[in-house]
Amino acid sequence: MQVEKGKNPFVGYEYKKITVNKNAVSMYLDCYKNFGWFTDENVASESGNSQITVQMKRDRKLINRVELTRLQKHFEACANEIETLEKSKTSTAAVCALVVGVLGTVFMAGSTFAVTHEPPVIWLCAVLAVPGFAGWLLPYFLYRFMIRKRTKKVFPLIEAKREEIYEICEKGHSLL
Repeated sequence: MQVEKGKNPFVGYEYKKITVNKNAVSMYLDCYKNFGWFTDENVASESGNSQITVQMKRDRKLINRVELTRLQKHFEACANEIETLEKSKTSTAAVCALVVGVLGTVFMAGSTFAVTHEPPVIWLCAVLAVPGFAGWLLPYFLYRFMIRKRTKKVFPLIEAKREEIYEICEKGHSLL
């Protein structure tokens, strides 16, 4: 390859490694392009169970690099908020379901102790067995109900954050 006189083909890059959920990797790659980043073909992506790590690079001499970096940080904050909101759909539901399941187990233990007591206290065994079985059956339905309820509450917040991300990316794209 012949280099024209006075032109330098050298490009200095800065590098960034991102690790994201596999479900969101496409969104991240699309958004990072708007801040001047593109995937580095020289490095293979690393894939884990639920996450993927991608190596990216961009020209160090971008004209609006400082503003692009500021917008990128804003994008990353919004993306983290979306991840937190997504996780919040299941975290509270899981804790509540576990607590109800453990309480059901405690009642069943009490029922077992009542029936193995000398002399057996059958009426107490029956009284404690009812909430015990309910505590074993209820967690599944409680978990599903709480997820549906939280999803309805969180969905508009996630959509608002996505809109904010798209506006940030649009600004970043216009700076390139």
